Amino acid sequence: MISEEIRSKFERVVESQLARIEDMKTQGDFIDYSKLDKIIIGVCGGDGIGPMITGIAQHALEVLLADKIQAGKVEFRVIDGLTIERRAELGCAIPPDTLEELKACHVILKGPTTTPRAGDPWPNVESANVAMRKALDLFANVRPVKVPALGIDWTFYRENTEGGYAVGSQGVQIEDDLFLDFTVATTQGCERIARLAFDYASKTGKNRVSCVTKANIIKTTDGKFLNTCKMIAEEYPDVVFDDWYIDIMTAKLLDDKRRRDFKVFVLPNLYGDIITDEAAEIQGGVGTAGSANIGKRYAMFEAIHGSAPRMVQEGRAKYADPSSVLRASVMLLEHIGEVELANKLDRALDICMFEKPKYVLTGRDTGATAEDFTNYVLETIESL
Repeated sequence: MISEEIRSKFERVVESQLARIEDMKTQGDFIDYSKLDKIIIGVCGGDGIGPMITGIAQHALEVLLADKIQAGKVEFRVIDGLTIERRAELGCAIPPDTLEELKACHVILKGPTTTPRAGDPWPNVESANVAMRKALDLFANVRPVKVPALGIDWTFYRENTEGGYAVGSQGVQIEDDLFLDFTVATTQGCERIARLAFDYASKTGKNRVSCVTKANIIKTTDGKFLNTCKMIAEEYPDVVFDDWYIDIMTAKLLDDKRRRDFKVFVLPNLYGDIITDEAAEIQGGVGTAGSANIGKRYAMFEAIHGSAPRMVQEGRAKYADPSSVLRASVMLLEHIGEVELANKLDRALDICMFEKPKYVLTGRDTGATAEDFTNYVLETIESL
């Protein structure tokens, strides 16, 4: 017999998603940064190595955007408050005052944040990343992966606000032996991520979109995602469309004969989280990969790796690899319309990481510091 308490939990989950659908229906167009008098860039360091690597990236952006800053067209704001200590103290994923500061910005450069897990000394607060994506409706997680020597140039469009992560903290324990979680798919959510992926493929000439699901088994929600992608694909005759199951796709990314054929991927939240880490490892590790989180009003750019608290505890934070957040900075520049600067930073990173690696980053004193590497990148930009 299902208790009234359990029934009410189910009802609250359904009602919250129906309300979210109504919000999506009333949203306007994407923000036009060219029409803003000033673009406000929030720098939110998070915790662990986050403040250090985001501070380094902020310095690089300030050098590149110096003219715009001097003219009052760009402003940087440092936002503290996302440390695990403060979130644990307040018992929330994002402190309310910190969220208000974030909402006062147009774009955010964010460092990694610690998410407690079983056995940690912290209370079970929700992931700050998941909470921020929901609070700011950052529905598209965009992650590029590039390895020129292997012929790899991939862009992943991962849906950010639905799937298995949508209500991850609202699962239900029915009785001692039964535990249920929820997976969410909506018409509006599936359509907007699919359209963004196809728009990108069409505009950039990366004219292949691969949809990745497990729709043969997860028939309702994954089936909805796949069918929506098929529908949107019909609007883009210049883009080749195919679909894959997540298990075989993880294998094909390791198949040298097939993987160089892939260009743009679109996939639900959980699969995207897993497979983009695999792709980043092929590129050189999660420390080398950045990502964008795009919504219609806000955008957030971040490294895809964790906060590495042990590096801080052992006094090694200054040796952390800043490549991930610098790659995220490339995407930030491109997003606000500074395409030429974005291309220069991206090209300099390719040179410094792959073509003329002056420094090796090991995370220890056997390698370079983040500051040394970033200064080399900035010197390389000057020579371009």
